[in-house]
Amino acid sequence: MSTCPAVATPQLSFTDSVRNHPLFDWLLLLAPGMIWGGSFLFIAEALESVGPFGIAFLRILIGFATLSLLPAVRRPLSGADWRATAWVGLLWMAFPLCMFPLAEQHVSSALTGMLNGATPLFTAAVTALLTRKLPQRKIALGLAVGLGGAVLMAVAGGAGRMQGEWSGIAMILAALLSYGIAFNLAVPLQRRAGALPVLWRALGVGVILTAPLGLPEVFAAQWKLSGVLSILALGALGTGLAFVIFGAAAGRLGPTRASATTFLTPVVALLLGVLLRGESVAVLSIAGAAICLGGAWLIRAGAR
Repeated sequence: MSTCPAVATPQLSFTDSVRNHPLFDWLLLLAPGMIWGGSFLFIAEALESVGPFGIAFLRILIGFATLSLLPAVRRPLSGADWRATAWVGLLWMAFPLCMFPLAEQHVSSALTGMLNGATPLFTAAVTALLTRKLPQRKIALGLAVGLGGAVLMAVAGGAGRMQGEWSGIAMILAALLSYGIAFNLAVPLQRRAGALPVLWRALGVGVILTAPLGLPEVFAAQWKLSGVLSILALGALGTGLAFVIFGAAAGRLGPTRASATTFLTPVVALLLGVLLRGESVAVLSIAGAAICLGGAWLIRAGAR
């Protein structure tokens, strides 16, 4: 009687089973947008304990420490890439992350988050200016639609209010312009050196740049438990883990599909601001946010 050699049946580990589960892709896709959408609520809560520059300094510092746990972030950069990364640290980290808490001293977290839906518009507009080329028809249409939505949000958000609200909206728009420039600088850097090494060093630059104004506010803070938890969430989740998950999603699903997570940010910010903080939002602002997201979708589709 002949015998056949036993064939070992491969056993999937628990980690492999999770990664192969159909819901895992959805988790990678949804998690960053939900975390970033919640960051505007966390900023509002943290402002009750510490000043805006202290919030920016601590969230960048904690995000830097969180990414430091990953060996991949230490991949070396060339000298030229270092100089560009320093600019990314200013324009992606230090400046905009100071602007948002400064703005939320005057406007609601919900409106701040909804206006963030205009980030793809600023990125596409800066790209067109840098390349000195007119955008493709669908991208140009998306810019026009999205700009109309952003203007509607801003006008509805500041209509009939004090000068402080308008200054807050101007700070948000300045932060989004800074994002648009930073993203155009970061993309070629990340293609050459990888996303995490660039982000980690940019966060390190952000820590240095925000320390002079941030440290005095940290020492003068009057901490509440909600403020401490919000700062930890901003740093470890919003400025740390969310970038890691987004990078994993881009590698697994492709950058275009992964970027769809950003459409969640204004929706989550709106829901959390209204439901948890009782913020009131004008109906026209919500309509403007929807139009803006439609424009951003057209830009994504054209870029694809």
